[in-house]
Amino acid sequence: MMLFSEEHEMLRRQVRRFVETEIIPNGEKWEREGNVPREFIKRMGELGFLGIGFPEAYGGSAMDISGWVVLAEELGRSTFAGVVGVATVHALMAAPHLLHAGTDSQLAQYMPGIVTGDILTAIAISEVEAGSDVSAMRTKATRTDGGWHINGTKFWISNGVNADLYFVAARTDPNSKSATGISMFIVEKNTPGFKVGRKLDKLGFRASDTAELIFDNCFVPESQLLGIEHRGFYAVMENFQTERLILSTLNIAEIFTALRLTIEYVRERKTFGVPLIERQVLRQRLAMLMTRAEAGKQLVYSAASLMAQGKSAVLQVSMAKAYCGELVNEVMYQCLQCHGGAGFLAGTPIERMFRDARLYSIGGGATEVMLEEVAKRWDELLSN
Repeated sequence: MMLFSEEHEMLRRQVRRFVETEIIPNGEKWEREGNVPREFIKRMGELGFLGIGFPEAYGGSAMDISGWVVLAEELGRSTFAGVVGVATVHALMAAPHLLHAGTDSQLAQYMPGIVTGDILTAIAISEVEAGSDVSAMRTKATRTDGGWHINGTKFWISNGVNADLYFVAARTDPNSKSATGISMFIVEKNTPGFKVGRKLDKLGFRASDTAELIFDNCFVPESQLLGIEHRGFYAVMENFQTERLILSTLNIAEIFTALRLTIEYVRERKTFGVPLIERQVLRQRLAMLMTRAEAGKQLVYSAASLMAQGKSAVLQVSMAKAYCGELVNEVMYQCLQCHGGAGFLAGTPIERMFRDARLYSIGGGATEVMLEEVAKRWDELLSN
């Protein structure tokens, strides 16, 4: 299957111009401020980037997963993962929960604003003791007249400070201690009993706001239940496939960008009168990393192709997430090493990308979790 059409390539050119004119000139400032202005998100909405995979009825362009891959590839080349994270969490990790499970009324109320960027979204699943293990969630939603009371604390929530709309997972079956009995709710920012706690400081992704969320007897009406009661865990797992594919795509884009920057540097930098690129050990190290990057890219494309055809790709997505999340860390380490002291200076692309990369083997499913998903399914691969 051909993954990209001419329509996709037109989108690629448009996003590439956007990165060059909107992100690269402003990214460092937003990194220092620890915030991406809402005008930036709205601009992405105006250009149609936030609605790539959403129905035309809500202002989207109804592209398949290939459109999201193109967006992630081009945004990933910006070197500003924190800036990119704000948009991708909104459009690719949070909003799809509404698209897949929302009622007609919920979709009509919120989806147009999500596509334009007038409504910024966040997904609130993780807790201090429930990261990769979603089933360990302690936040509870208890039935009351006309709705639910939510009590608990969420942690590591991207867009947590600035979001307008939160898709919150909570345990609704008090008798269930496993993955069953979890439901999803739509919570608006000004809902009584809900507040943003601490804004969390981080090693990387510094332009992306990350927060603790506190629910203290927060009432949400019955109409704000998202999807089927007690089936929220399965909705989370389903959406993880897109999230993990896009994270892998971002990894590959950042890897190739880091290698390009490094090759440009070692061609110019001389030691003992000779350009670094002339050192065989360094040249071959970069050649091997480039080879592995291409292998990772093809793994991502293979998973995307299966998803575009509506086929199961859990095995391929899990492999891509594990492989690319580890590779991006190795590549950034080696690229910084090639830059030497210049790469250790704060504010340089390689230094920033080195810090940002550390999240990728943790967020969206740690490498160890992904490898367990592969191990559950390796007979599928061996049978081919």
